[in-house]
Amino acid sequence: MTFRRIINWAIGLPIAVIVIAFCVANRQWIEISFDPFSRTTPFATMYMPLWALFFVGIFFGMIAGWIACWFGQGKWRRAAKEARTDLQRAQDEAQRLRREQQERLSLSNNQTS
Repeated sequence: MTFRRIINWAIGLPIAVIVIAFCVANRQWIEISFDPFSRTTPFATMYMPLWALFFVGIFFGMIAGWIACWFGQGKWRRAAKEARTDLQRAQDEAQRLRREQQERLSLSNNQTS
């Protein structure tokens, strides 16, 4: 096993045990209200286990982080695309110049023969 794998297991396993213990300890259902104005008869209410709310929060946090990173790396993706375009243009030009050189060599060989 590599050192990185050992570190991943050493950190990941205790976190997994803590998360499982949290889920088992918080099995009770809670009421989640999305109506800030009425406490007695809320407009939008959901019932879910506390651990499910915890995981939904983590999931949406991961999605928000992914989107933020994606937008933040846009300039690097654009630069890579421009570099690929420039490389393709240079390769096409090099191929065209090789072809022209071959044609010139074949014409000069035909004229001297």
